[in-house]
Amino acid sequence: MILSGLEIKSRLNKEIFIEPFNEKQLNPNSYNLKLYNELLLYTEDILDVKKENSFRIITIPDEGMILEPNRLYLGRTYEKTKTSNLVPMIEGRSSIGRLGLFVHITAGFGDVGFNGYWTLEMFCIQPIKIYPFIEICQIYFHEITQPFEVYKSNKYQNNNGIQPSLLYKDFFEV
Repeated sequence: MILSGLEIKSRLNKEIFIEPFNEKQLNPNSYNLKLYNELLLYTEDILDVKKENSFRIITIPDEGMILEPNRLYLGRTYEKTKTSNLVPMIEGRSSIGRLGLFVHITAGFGDVGFNGYWTLEMFCIQPIKIYPFIEICQIYFHEITQPFEVYKSNKYQNNNGIQPSLLYKDFFEV
């Protein structure tokens, strides 16, 4: 079952934490999240799943920045979220999708107990100008059956910024 906007609000600071929270971003069954003002760009021509790939961080200027097609941009939400007893998920806003900007390629599914910023896998089908702090995606929450295990990750839990892929760590775990 997906929580309504009113239920999201009633569970704030109990099972749902959104920091900062702005009631104007609350929808009938979701909450809009904003894009932070930084993007991560990989600097290698070929990305390797078995190694740490190099990247650089760029700042999105207040006057906006044009994203180019066929390029992966990793961003993050301005808001930090935390849940307990619920499964958080994100989706791009329909207004953003109608402009040809994909906000997540595959990682819209969160785990119960996730705590951190959401890394956005951004890709566009034609050039598009974006701005920092626009409402870019929405988070919604599913109830989960009991019993369950809380998310524990040495890769992405309690992050403090944009997270590049840490898949390479899977190849070196003992």
